[in-house]
Amino acid sequence: MRRATRWAGAVALATLTASGGHGQQAGPSGVDLADPRVGTAPLDRPELIGNAPPPGEPTYSGITSPGARLPHSAVEAAPVNVNVPLSYPTGVATPYYYSNPTMIGFTAGGGPTYGGRAQPFVMPVVGDWTVPPASTQAYYDKAKEVASPGYYAADLTSIGVRAELTATRATGLMRFTFPATERAHLILNLNRRGGAIEVVNDRTVRGAATANDDHDARDGRYFVAIFSKPFKRFGTFRKAAGGGQGYGIGGSDVLPDARTIEGGFAGAYADFTTRAGEQVLVKIAHGASYADAEARLRAESPGWDFDGMRGAARAAWSGLLDRVQVSGGSEKQRRLFYSTLFQSFASPRLIARKGERFADSNGKVQTATHDRYGPVPFWDTGRNQIVLLELLEPQVVQDIMASELDMARERGFMNTSFHGDNAVFLYLGAMRRGIPFDYAAAYGYMRKNATDPAGPRGYLAEYMRRGWISDEVPAGNPSPPYAGGKAGAATTLEYAWDDHAMAELAERLGRRDDAAMFRRRAANWRNVFDKRTGFVRGRTEDGKWIAPFDPQEPYYNFMMKEASGWSTLWLVPHDVGGLAGALGGRAAFNAKLDRFFATPYTPKGICRDCTGMVGQYVQGNQPDQHAPFLYAWGGQPWKTQALARRILDRLYGSDASGFGYPGMDDQGATSSWYALTALGFYPVDPSSDVYMLASPVFDRAAVTLGNGKVLEIVATNNGAANPYIQSATLNGRPWTKAWFRHDDVKDGARLELVMGPTPNKAWGSAPADAPPTLTPMPR
Repeated sequence: MRRATRWAGAVALATLTASGGHGQQAGPSGVDLADPRVGTAPLDRPELIGNAPPPGEPTYSGITSPGARLPHSAVEAAPVNVNVPLSYPTGVATPYYYSNPTMIGFTAGGGPTYGGRAQPFVMPVVGDWTVPPASTQAYYDKAKEVASPGYYAADLTSIGVRAELTATRATGLMRFTFPATERAHLILNLNRRGGAIEVVNDRTVRGAATANDDHDARDGRYFVAIFSKPFKRFGTFRKAAGGGQGYGIGGSDVLPDARTIEGGFAGAYADFTTRAGEQVLVKIAHGASYADAEARLRAESPGWDFDGMRGAARAAWSGLLDRVQVSGGSEKQRRLFYSTLFQSFASPRLIARKGERFADSNGKVQTATHDRYGPVPFWDTGRNQIVLLELLEPQVVQDIMASELDMARERGFMNTSFHGDNAVFLYLGAMRRGIPFDYAAAYGYMRKNATDPAGPRGYLAEYMRRGWISDEVPAGNPSPPYAGGKAGAATTLEYAWDDHAMAELAERLGRRDDAAMFRRRAANWRNVFDKRTGFVRGRTEDGKWIAPFDPQEPYYNFMMKEASGWSTLWLVPHDVGGLAGALGGRAAFNAKLDRFFATPYTPKGICRDCTGMVGQYVQGNQPDQHAPFLYAWGGQPWKTQALARRILDRLYGSDASGFGYPGMDDQGATSSWYALTALGFYPVDPSSDVYMLASPVFDRAAVTLGNGKVLEIVATNNGAANPYIQSATLNGRPWTKAWFRHDDVKDGARLELVMGPTPNKAWGSAPADAPPTLTPMPR
């Protein structure tokens, strides 16, 4: 609990600072307001979800989890109400969809990013049960469901069992309260591809999931589960390969009294007699071996103190969430804020503490020399969430950077994500925020990514040879959304953005030749900008523009990446001035933005996770999430202020449940957008040190930075009817820019905004007050 102690110290400092002159937060604390169910439901208003979903599929939720976990922990004790092997819930293996009425099990670690593939599942049953994947289901009472940071509970009304979950950093603990029955069971199985199961004694089951190349079980594929009550009977089972009479389950695959079994969905069952209200607990840990899992149980879960463990988890979250204190706004806004802040710490996952054993990216067991984290999802959280971590958790970021560098040494290249590279955003952003690290060592691997065609940058040889990546209409797929393709235009833009950051990092490290090379490549986005149409557009191998071309079609991999031409146009955050010039100047740039947010969304093709619409803008996917903040370059920041309020109000929690998200959260990306924007600022380019001002929803926010200093944002005369900034001061000095740098606030600062009901079109509009850009902003 070393990190929890550090968090507790930080919150004490924040409280002391607040009481010294700023006033303490009134009402419930952040940990009381945060609801982990936020993000588990989809938006439900037709005008906000475009033309998604395709027939026969549900609308995307945020695909967040309401489970019990600690910040960044790879272990999560979570409910599962989606039978992933027998359904197509959404594009990833989400374990929980808010509206589903039945539960099929609970997990406690051993999972990848999305817990529907976690190992093992544990399900309490009273009476008959069936072998997974035809899992026994139980209805649960949504009105009595409870989710808070570090705790989850549900009443399984159809079987009379209450299920409760909590966790430590490396273990999960489940508590099941049974009715009086002779037929109480706990069913434990390795989901999907299965593995090996062993009943060790009348209280212990252990197993190992089948090895998988993508290393799904970040905390180790071996698990040990210990029960608080001895079994009166037990046995093993697995999914039948064939089965009698075509039913798929043969009697020989359920083996009473058997201690071992291997195969798909391999599992064990334990039978009990219980009194009314009797509690049976199960604690689970994973590791690189059975011995490592047992060691984690001894260290973090030696007894059966469920309430004590729940209290420790709450304290850990309280120490982190209370680093940001807000007042004002509505109760719903405060709940959404702390809930999105909570979900912002879903990644990267902590794999092993310093000194613990873990399996590295090649499957080799090693001892951690620092806190080891799993990969950063750079295409997702690299756009915003890493900045939130750099602000609040610089020591954690150091370990994250060290982990990424270790993985680069293991694999030969720096990790990347999707079709961009983006790791440089983490390192350059951290350097600019003063976080110490051996940046030269990391630069060597990032340079290799950017220059070696054998590395993870797809189509890099083509990109380096001519400055852009071609595309073609995928064979046999003649209509949008074109799931196949190279995403050539979007990938060119992503690489140009990466190259700009590489140039800045090279310059800071004294690599001037590299800096000049990468700076030239940073302009490559121009090679896929079609001046005739005014859009980024794909090109064929011979250099011709691809036709037909409709900028509102959500091309999934063809020319664009999970986005339309409208959305992809703005993916030049490092060179907004250059883009404005290409569009015809400042006025034309603003007019194009206006059309973007006003043109109705009426494509033929369907982008499944493209929900949360404002015109052509898609809040539910990453490519254009920075676009509302671009008006500052055009001298019209009041439009950003109005848009920010509109998005925060309509596209989060506006559904019937109040838990709805646009698109997918993608491990904290969409959550971080809300948390940062609600505070009143956002990093359009995470590799820079610049934050764009929005329109804070709170009267006051106090952010305790990682160095203990406090950034205070005060919005006078604030409210739903007053979204526009009239004037501003920073540390008592008049402030006319719609942005500020990290250096302006790193030692603590007080930003005061006076709000009003109508735009002050003079504030922030002067050309001299435009934010930095690679190419000067045209007049």
